[in-house]
Amino acid sequence: MGWFRVRQSQGSFWFCATAVGIGLIGFSSFPQTAFHDFLSTTHCYQSVRTHSKATPYVNCFSVTPSGTFSKVFQAAEGSSLAARAQPGFVIPGLWEYATLYSLFLLGHGHVLQYGEFLNSVDLFGSNSLEDVRGRLESYLSDHPNAGTRKEWLRGLGWDQMALGQMPTAADFAASHQLKDRFIMLDRVDMHCIWVSEAILNLLPESIPDVSGGDIVRYPGMGVFCDNAMKIIMDLRPEPDAAKKETFLRSAMTSLHKVGLVGVHDAGVNPGNLALYRDLVRSSDWTLRVYAMVECYERNAFCGNEVENVKLFADGALGSWGSALIEPYSDRPDTSGSLLINSSELTKVASAWATKGFQVNIHAIGDLANRNAIDAIEAALQLTCREPSLAMCQARRRFRIEHCQIVHPDDQVRMRSIGVIPSIQPTHATSDMAYVVERLGRGRTTEEAYRMRSLLETGPVLGSDFPIEPCDPFQGIYAAVTRRNPHTGQGTDDFPEGWYAEEALSLDQAVRGFSEGPAYGSFMEGRAGVIQRGAFADWVVLDKPLEEMDIEDFRSVNIRETWVAGKRVYERN
Repeated sequence: MGWFRVRQSQGSFWFCATAVGIGLIGFSSFPQTAFHDFLSTTHCYQSVRTHSKATPYVNCFSVTPSGTFSKVFQAAEGSSLAARAQPGFVIPGLWEYATLYSLFLLGHGHVLQYGEFLNSVDLFGSNSLEDVRGRLESYLSDHPNAGTRKEWLRGLGWDQMALGQMPTAADFAASHQLKDRFIMLDRVDMHCIWVSEAILNLLPESIPDVSGGDIVRYPGMGVFCDNAMKIIMDLRPEPDAAKKETFLRSAMTSLHKVGLVGVHDAGVNPGNLALYRDLVRSSDWTLRVYAMVECYERNAFCGNEVENVKLFADGALGSWGSALIEPYSDRPDTSGSLLINSSELTKVASAWATKGFQVNIHAIGDLANRNAIDAIEAALQLTCREPSLAMCQARRRFRIEHCQIVHPDDQVRMRSIGVIPSIQPTHATSDMAYVVERLGRGRTTEEAYRMRSLLETGPVLGSDFPIEPCDPFQGIYAAVTRRNPHTGQGTDDFPEGWYAEEALSLDQAVRGFSEGPAYGSFMEGRAGVIQRGAFADWVVLDKPLEEMDIEDFRSVNIRETWVAGKRVYERN
């Protein structure tokens, strides 16, 4: 059984594929009849956390053949149901919010990106050029055909800060195995790509600068950032449908293993949208996907091609691409890159809003976030019939992806309008080592990586995998402690937690990975909750969340994951 959901101007729908065919299911309600109840299967556990205000904890629920909860109840102590309860503690199925800058695979969606990462070279944690070359050589020993003109050698995770310098194409020539290969490696934030001489040789001798992008020319050619990445991506051989299907299925299996039942897939082009629709017809598709579609031409209007939209305001902080109001503290020669100017962003956002679409804008720097809020405010003013922008926004639910650096004045504006912030808690704990260097102490203290400050606007939490690990429990750990889930540590000046006043409570963080994504995708009451009529998605843990030591969240071992009443993962 498979599920795929898109936003349309007329409403919101799930494509639901079953063994008996495909149907378009409206999002209002599933029929809950006595016949459905009769055919329901009942499951009981030691405890079930429902996220329902009426009955926050029960021990049993029933599931219809169509994969929804038909009954949620407390079996009496000593009853036959209670006696047969399965070991384990249940929470609602978790969702990830995929907000990736999606030039990887020519704008392909987040799940595809993650699947390709699982089938390429992992460069996360590499700390020298020799380390990078060694990992590439090791991969080639098992994949000797990689690195040809028709199949480039791919990898993700390098960081010039760890390497000690910005890499160049010439750095591959030190290895006999690599020097003639077609190699393209994504930076840790996927806002820059590093390519080999074989790929540079495909380009003309003179390459002009690109608006909204950076061609790094010192200490040598080889790195292209933000809009300049398109120069290389236009040359990259497109994986065929069979390879994409392999990527998707690899990703699906990995996501279920960490308790994920659904993904907000931000950055699916129209062609891959069609591929998704084909694949959900198969009986073994088990991941719910809420897709935001990116036009083939970035930051354009293509409402006749897609059902949802992702726009991009700027680049990433680590590569000095986030657009800032004032220059970078460690590079006063630049304020980052706007991928689209303010007036054009407002124009295209309004075009989508006028046609009834939900608008989602990638923005990291404080200037980009200001422009995004301006665009959303203008779009709401243009399309609103409600008495206030906040009331209109509650219906339209426009979102800003990342919201990493937001000026205090704009934080007030976000709260007053109700703009939904999409936040990745592990971005804060991954970036905290260099944020003060980039922004200075003042901007960091007042603007950077807010969570609690934006809580009232209903943050949607996620990880941005594969930039960060997809494990939502590591994201919960980062949100609650403001410490790195890999090391359990803060920074030297904040050892107990980096700006811990912005931390969330455990309950807030868990709901941010369940109820938050549900609200952000118009699925409240249907996803992220265990109640009658909701999707029958749940995760089984060995201990109740409330009884787990917070350090245990760094390495939670899921017992089982269920989607639509079907077990999709079971720990061996």
